[in-house]
Amino acid sequence: MNYNPLAQALNAELSANGCKVLDMLSEQGKAIFFPRKGILGQGAEAKGSEINATIGTALEDDGSPLVLDCVLKSLNLPKQSFLYAPSFGNPDLRKEWKKQVIIKNPTLANKNFSTPVVTCALTHAISCAGYLFLDAGDEVIIPDLYWDNYELVFENARGAKIKTFNTFKNGGFDTEALKAALDNSKGDKKVVLLNFPNNPTGYTATETEAVEIAKILSECAAKGNKVVALLDDAYFGLVYEEGVTKESLFVKLVDAHENLLAVKLDGPTKEDYVWGFRVGFMSFGFKGATEAQLKAMEDKAAGTVRGNISNGPSISQKILLAAYQSEEYAQQKAEKYATLKKRYDIIKEVLAAHPEYKEAFDPMPCNSGYFMCIKPKGVDAEQLREKLIKDYSTGTIMLSGLIRLAFSAVPTEKLPKLFDNIYNCILKMK
Repeated sequence: MNYNPLAQALNAELSANGCKVLDMLSEQGKAIFFPRKGILGQGAEAKGSEINATIGTALEDDGSPLVLDCVLKSLNLPKQSFLYAPSFGNPDLRKEWKKQVIIKNPTLANKNFSTPVVTCALTHAISCAGYLFLDAGDEVIIPDLYWDNYELVFENARGAKIKTFNTFKNGGFDTEALKAALDNSKGDKKVVLLNFPNNPTGYTATETEAVEIAKILSECAAKGNKVVALLDDAYFGLVYEEGVTKESLFVKLVDAHENLLAVKLDGPTKEDYVWGFRVGFMSFGFKGATEAQLKAMEDKAAGTVRGNISNGPSISQKILLAAYQSEEYAQQKAEKYATLKKRYDIIKEVLAAHPEYKEAFDPMPCNSGYFMCIKPKGVDAEQLREKLIKDYSTGTIMLSGLIRLAFSAVPTEKLPKLFDNIYNCILKMK
């Protein structure tokens, strides 16, 4: 393939000094670049000019954005919020998010990783990762209990193949199954996606399991394989039990091996309860990475954003930046966490108080996040879901033969009734 000269320059950087990252990219990942001499680049060069006829925005004669008053009055934001954000994302928000990531993962303080690139929420970040790293026919290794949107993102959109491994063993994460899946996957490029806290199960690896996962991936890379670890951290920070890893796996993988590229996919959607804002982030790191190589990956990511949606929503980014710089942010976030932790604790109490529920279903391992799953006994999960709606006015999700319960969305006082409805419904179905 004949690459654009800008792509060639990025690719040369990603293969300099024995760097293996270029070999981890898909063909489209190798071909993508940020158009620094295109409209955006030329517009940036003209910034501050007396007359600037570059970017396709509309301005008043005084230079402020030309906006509708009926729109403006709905927002307590300056007019500048209506302008395009860069394809890389609001630069101040990128710096602030990196700062927040280090605060939440203090072990990262002395480690080298890229400045996050803004995407249109985490689903878009996952999609961009698929664009950068997966060709048609490539495998992506995922636990068998996974968010069903991965199928659309990786298989339908990229033509890749999801290869699953057993999620749980003896009440914990099945690290042996992960190792076997890596050993048995085809080729020497291994793309792995790990999601903690997990959707649908609400499970996060224990610290012991996290160490083992990092060891398995590092050993795979040490064998000469090129390992891309995609870390879906959508529900990061919502951990409710002791012994569960408090930091992202990114911490353990970002400098684990030269052949292991760690890609952190995260955002405020679930962490900061702004589901409709549609802001996400992509961060990169690998052992021995130079600043130029990390910048090259940022350019690749921003080029993917530019070629897909142009840029993320400016208003959302402005609001989030103001929130992160607010004195009330940490306290208010802790209060919302306490609400979810209380619901989790009540679920534990309800299950402990009703041993008879074991006749009808088994709770799956859960220690974090928005969800938990139950495995119904003696009834079809989809039929159970339908009957719960029809006869008990109770909505749930069926995934992989399990019933997913979003306790994050259930009023605290109704949690006992939720499980009572499920129990009674199963008994009537038997």
